[in-house]
Amino acid sequence: MNVQTNPAISGVQPPPMPRTLADTGLSMVMMRDILLKTMFRMNIDQVSALSKVICLPVPATQELVDLARTQRLLEATGTMHANSGNEMGYQLTDAGKSRALDALSQSEYYGALPIPLADYAEQMKRQSVRNIRLTRPELLSGMGHLILPQDLIENLGPAVTSGRSILMYGPPGNGKSSISNGIRAALGDKIYVPRAIEYSGQVITVYDPIVHSKATESLDDPTAIRRSANRFDNRYVYCERPSVITGGELTLDMLDLKYNAVARTYQAPLQLKSSGGIFIVDDLGRQSEPPQALVNRWIVPLEESRDILALQSGEKFTVPFDTLVIFSTNFHPNAIFDGAALRRIFFKIKIDGPNQENFLKIFAMVARKKKMPLDEKTIIYMLREKYPTIANNYANYQPNFLIDQMIAICEFENIPYQMTPELIDRAWGNMFVREEEIAR
Repeated sequence: MNVQTNPAISGVQPPPMPRTLADTGLSMVMMRDILLKTMFRMNIDQVSALSKVICLPVPATQELVDLARTQRLLEATGTMHANSGNEMGYQLTDAGKSRALDALSQSEYYGALPIPLADYAEQMKRQSVRNIRLTRPELLSGMGHLILPQDLIENLGPAVTSGRSILMYGPPGNGKSSISNGIRAALGDKIYVPRAIEYSGQVITVYDPIVHSKATESLDDPTAIRRSANRFDNRYVYCERPSVITGGELTLDMLDLKYNAVARTYQAPLQLKSSGGIFIVDDLGRQSEPPQALVNRWIVPLEESRDILALQSGEKFTVPFDTLVIFSTNFHPNAIFDGAALRRIFFKIKIDGPNQENFLKIFAMVARKKKMPLDEKTIIYMLREKYPTIANNYANYQPNFLIDQMIAICEFENIPYQMTPELIDRAWGNMFVREEEIAR
């Protein structure tokens, strides 16, 4: 098992562990009801197991159990068995079962106690993406697999460090998506993502295993006198900075709270899940929504670092908006935005195709990675005979495409991997479609 550096001494200040029930910031009724629902749904009868599930320290969990006992909702079973570890067991009374069922009818949420919205906002200040001061070596390390012109790095660096919105535009196939992922890799550090947050008695689930990559838990040296691991609020999950990527499927309603009518809970929208990380809108202009409408939805968040969400009741409330928004498009910005929208996007960076020198570097790198031997005569043939037919418009995707095509041909013909003018011709024929009229 990998041993992770103690999160408490990493760059981001961890949320303090609640020592008492009052430290949670939640009402006693909500905590008690979540405890009862958890015991009812999961059939848990020991405080130590309950502590792990509701994400409270054992003493605070015991305090909550004792509160429920005084209200005659729980009772001690009075039995200890071989597997109990000399720990008292507890069970729901008839009144406790009735209260659990009533609470479940209002909300199916159980398990980890949520984080009050105000506490979450404070933690986001501690781990804001705007606190990152990315250096040139750090950015280059995230982009290590890419060959980029120097001026592009010089433009990207300040954009990422600012934590402001970025628009990357240019012809397709030149690595805009790869650059976005490289930026995410360059961020490097880790943050604390709440399992759920609470506002006005409503629970909004935030942690999503699909979006959030959980960091390896910290381990203590068993011989150490002082224990240091997990000294943060376990209602949060220690994660890599999130990266949410959407493309042509993005619609405006995906940016609103999702209410589950069966569970009677809310799910956080994409931009809230990406808090502290990156939100990438790829292929802008390919969505069913007009690009202008999508950017209009971001105007307040981008300018004021806050977003406005609404509950089913219509009540609106404010949440932190702390994410690096990267728009990526193959269209010229003037074709899809008006001047006002463009002013709200802080950095506009054009991603062009490579020059011939960088194209050859990429071609050689891809060939080496895929174990395709380079042939100088074939490369010269490609540059002299093929590229003039497309006005020498080099693109970053082309080396990978051409080499994969040649590999596929070699494997089909059962010959060793090789480059020849003939194979280049066959590969080239699949990269472009010939202009012609097709009878209908």
